[in-house]
Amino acid sequence: MSTYSEEWVLARARHAYEHGRAEFDVRPERTALLVIDMQDEFVRPGWSPYWVPAATRMAPRLGRLVDACRELGLPVVWTVFDDTHLGLDRPRALRSLPHGASDWRRPGPAEVWAELGRRDDEPLIRKPSYGAFYDTPLDTMLRNLGRDTVIVTGTLTNYCCGTTARQAYERGYHVVFGSDVTATDDETRQEPELAVLRKGFALVRTAAEIEADLRGAPRAGGGGGPRGGVAAVGRPPRGRG
Repeated sequence: MSTYSEEWVLARARHAYEHGRAEFDVRPERTALLVIDMQDEFVRPGWSPYWVPAATRMAPRLGRLVDACRELGLPVVWTVFDDTHLGLDRPRALRSLPHGASDWRRPGPAEVWAELGRRDDEPLIRKPSYGAFYDTPLDTMLRNLGRDTVIVTGTLTNYCCGTTARQAYERGYHVVFGSDVTATDDETRQEPELAVLRKGFALVRTAAEIEADLRGAPRAGGGGGPRGGVAAVGRPPRGRG
């Protein structure tokens, strides 16, 4: 009979948060790129109180990943957080939360920041809440495209991107989460969100690693232990009796 010490279970959890890696192949023919909410109010410098400077800084890197995915034949699906159906499809609690406390109003429909060069033949989903699957046709679109893996990029890491990753996981998708092609309004919140996703929801990779995976390059560092190398923590001590 095995016993598990507090030290052992804590070490196991920490290892998964910091070093865990999901084990699945990223196949271009089964994968779609999701670009979450890279819209003017979040990315256009100084345009709104919701500006995310880190998103502006990472936008060129994301643009290069978009181009690589286009080259490899991946569908690119864009989203914007917009005012839809007179707000009747939006979770009612949002209006009572600090995140929405501002007198600023969008002057028109939300639009992807022009610098990113969204193409007219790439779908744009106008979503009413954080997650891209909430009350949208995204799941139907991905299934019609024959895609069972999604790459999540965009902003904010710990709101719309993280929620979309969790929703995709719950619907049976393999999730790849871009560690340096997502951004949030307080950069100290980036790694804590990545840690949770790394342990329980997604394969967390840089843009360069994602492109290498899609092009079939071998992963650096080898395979590690099962499901992100938990075995490296060691076996629990065996109890007596």
